[in-house]
Amino acid sequence: MAVDQSDNPENEKDKYKLDDQVGFNLRLAYQRHMAIFSEHMSGNLTAMQFSTLIRLTDTDGPVSQNALGRLVGMDAATTKGVISRLLARDLVHIERDAVDRRRYLLSTTEKGRELLAQVLPDVRQITEETLSPLGPSERRSLLKLLKKIN
Repeated sequence: MAVDQSDNPENEKDKYKLDDQVGFNLRLAYQRHMAIFSEHMSGNLTAMQFSTLIRLTDTDGPVSQNALGRLVGMDAATTKGVISRLLARDLVHIERDAVDRRRYLLSTTEKGRELLAQVLPDVRQITEETLSPLGPSERRSLLKLLKKIN
């Protein structure tokens, strides 16, 4: 008599392939990207510090710390730490909002903008190396799909 194996947990384990899971592959791709970032980034900036500086330069005028965190995808505690380290290096400027005295506004300093100009070739190389296994249409598709799930 044949035994029905469809409810056997061992069969379910056999069906689950870690290599086919999105989270696993995203983590591996992220680790590869961060290794490339660390290898090529000059200016002693972390990825979050770079993202923060570039977002500040992309905005029209100063940005609140909360809004900046949202623009970069950081929680409040991480934003505060990143800003503190950038302030210590005189790469950003902070001031109280004249209208809402509880709010602080951030902008880049001249030193911060100069550092960004210096590292832009690095980040372009980092992107190029990260995407190097892909052809042009694959690169466009990957970025489009990543934006779609974000």
